Amino acid sequence: MDLESLKETNVERYTRYKTLIGKFVEKFNEDPQFVSRAPGRVNLIGEHIDYCGYSVLPMALTQDLSLAVRTNSSTVLRVSNINSAFSDYIGDTTTFTINSDKPAWFNYILCGIKGIIESSNISNLPGMDIMVDGSVPQAAGLSSSSALVCAAGLATAHACNCSLTRLELADICMRCEHYIGTQGGGMDQSISFLAQQGMAKLISFNPLRSDNVVLPDGAVFVVTNSCVTMKKADTAHFNTRVTECKVAAQMLASWKSLDRSQVKTLGDVHEMLGVDLDSMVKMVEDLMHDHPYNVGEVGQQLGMSGEEVKEKLLFKNTSQVDSFKLKQRATHVFSEARRVFKFKEVCSETTNPLVKLGELMNESHDSCSRLYEASCKELDQLTELCRKHGALGSRFTGAGWGGCAVSLVPSDKLNSFIGSLRTSYYANMNDDEFAKAVFFTAPGGGAGVYLQL
Repeated sequence: MDLESLKETNVERYTRYKTLIGKFVEKFNEDPQFVSRAPGRVNLIGEHIDYCGYSVLPMALTQDLSLAVRTNSSTVLRVSNINSAFSDYIGDTTTFTINSDKPAWFNYILCGIKGIIESSNISNLPGMDIMVDGSVPQAAGLSSSSALVCAAGLATAHACNCSLTRLELADICMRCEHYIGTQGGGMDQSISFLAQQGMAKLISFNPLRSDNVVLPDGAVFVVTNSCVTMKKADTAHFNTRVTECKVAAQMLASWKSLDRSQVKTLGDVHEMLGVDLDSMVKMVEDLMHDHPYNVGEVGQQLGMSGEEVKEKLLFKNTSQVDSFKLKQRATHVFSEARRVFKFKEVCSETTNPLVKLGELMNESHDSCSRLYEASCKELDQLTELCRKHGALGSRFTGAGWGGCAVSLVPSDKLNSFIGSLRTSYYANMNDDEFAKAVFFTAPGGGAGVYLQL
């Protein structure tokens, strides 16, 4: 699509992209050739289960990460940000490296570039000048980092004339974000590429696929920022949960005499046993004890030494973890997977669907907070306030330990809901800050390229 045609359909986005292009010209003294964009997302339900092999139900935001791009005649890679708080990057398309120990913001762009280089066997990637702008709140659980990976991957594919489908791009970006050290499951990248205007999506994995979900009328989803920031790559919280689920899968496979070499996720165990999710929840209740498992206990059950457990089951930044809350994590995963399918089912019901959806969202937050311990006191407080002020359901969305909540609010209560939050949780904010912290949203479209003509 050419950029000028955007003026007729989305003036606000068109204006923002024109500003981005102006900043590109100021920095690089030439016009960009195109703008690539990838949206953030809000996950309606299905938290921390994509990396366990289970379906999730997100929708894309209208907010995005956008890159103005021009190839150059060298192999120099220059990256700048419209926000001067982010430092510039200068490297070479043939020799750059990604620092996963202390990742800077531009490493997410490098992940996307590297993913396309490797998947398409590109040996002569041209240099690129890139200017970045983002309207997705940072470190808020709305997938700003994954959107940056996707926008960079899409830009690289476009610059090199790679013939890749949206499914292929999603799969590439899903895998290449692991270069930064975060062992995510692929929800963020999938919805970024596969989103359709007006539709939520049930995203499933192995193989990657998506189904449209039409949300019931009569309510809107409101995103509320807890104002507690948490970057997945900066702590071991996220990867520790991935590790605990990986260990739980191996332990369940051992107890049920399955071929552990074929088991990577809790979803694998479920599939191999061929039972329903209720049975998996009961199995965990029967087989696992409440108190944490230590490395020695895991090793004894799996026939490994403590060192082998750390080497084979732990990641680089979880190597010091020595206890695992397996029962709690596995119970959350299986019960949350069950809630995702129930949510999709309820969306097509005609009797009280909004009330039922709200109940599922509340159950999800309780499980994420109590069993998965991925919430924080501010998110728990915020979700309680949202329910008190009229939300049918409220839960944190994204990785957790900070970031945003998403609430299902009846349309006729929207104004009073927002007004009540303004005087309670956000009383110390000015109007501009509040407008960025609280907004209602509808499902947006997926990633795309706008030509600069």
